[in-house]
Amino acid sequence: MINNSNENSLMDDANSPELNRKIMGLVSEDFVKVSDQLKEASYQIRKRGFSDNPIFILSYTEVDLGVLLIDVKEMANLYSYRASYMQEFVDRKLIGEESVEAFQENYKNADEYCCLFALIGDFSGFIYVPYPED
Repeated sequence: MINNSNENSLMDDANSPELNRKIMGLVSEDFVKVSDQLKEASYQIRKRGFSDNPIFILSYTEVDLGVLLIDVKEMANLYSYRASYMQEFVDRKLIGEESVEAFQENYKNADEYCCLFALIGDFSGFIYVPYPED
């Protein structure tokens, strides 16, 4: 399972079969409510040259990472969503310098998938959720 306890190892098993189905269910159910806004934010982050690797932080509680994009219950959602990108994770040592290349290689197409850094209970890690098709 993905866990950020070892900041220097890439969490490259995102969406592995061991990923807790309950967590994925909760995330997916909530994600549908905010997916259009996250997809547009991802596009703007990339278009404006901030990063080719947008990351959205999903959590129940306030975290000091990224900038608030969608607050809890703003769209009948359970989680808050904060916008960030890979370099902030590197700067804060959540992704080790030696893992940057591997992170970029494993990063899924941002037009099709949303990269979420989920902080739910004891779980913390990267997951990729496909944007719903129109």
